[in-house]
Amino acid sequence: MSGTFITFEGGEGAGKTTVLQRVEKKLIAQGYDILVTREPGGIPIAEQIRNIILDTKNVEMDNRTEALLYAAARRQHFIDKVIPALRAGKIVLCDRFIDSSLAYQGYARNIGVDEVFHINRFAIDTYMPTLTLYFQCRPEVGLKRIQLNNREQNRLDLETISFHQKVYEGYEILLRRFPERIKKIDAERTIDEVTESTLYYIKKQLEEEGKK
Repeated sequence: MSGTFITFEGGEGAGKTTVLQRVEKKLIAQGYDILVTREPGGIPIAEQIRNIILDTKNVEMDNRTEALLYAAARRQHFIDKVIPALRAGKIVLCDRFIDSSLAYQGYARNIGVDEVFHINRFAIDTYMPTLTLYFQCRPEVGLKRIQLNNREQNRLDLETISFHQKVYEGYEILLRRFPERIKKIDAERTIDEVTESTLYYIKKQLEEEGKK
């Protein structure tokens, strides 16, 4: 496939979604063919699964059920939206992908990173992002941002600070495990600084692929 698949990762309140929107506008203005999407969601079936996963009424959801639902949404989204865009040569910017499952369900839910990785291998086969940008932000900082911004709460926002700390630890493990693919961005800086760092890594990747 001739496209480039770039994913945005990080804990709650890291600011990756806001940065993604800013980066999208800048890249489009520079003439790049961009598709922005998100997980879970991005297409009708996956959005319906997203509603089930994040519904605050579903607090009794089993951890493995949660992991399987994420993988199911990922599969449908990937074959319906991501693969066609990559085959068309687009640059796909995706808000969350497999690393979220590894950090949240694999590590923080104690299912096992390798176990969740195998579940997702069934969902996406051998496909992996070309580049993953990890927005590093301490849980206490991210959760405070959510409170200040009055964002609508989802089921994951109701978790304890210890859970979000484990998510943070999970991402740090993934950063060490996949150093060639995952690049760390200090997301506790100003939005302009984070945006510039994000653009730097994306443009560097595109230049290496000859997509200037």
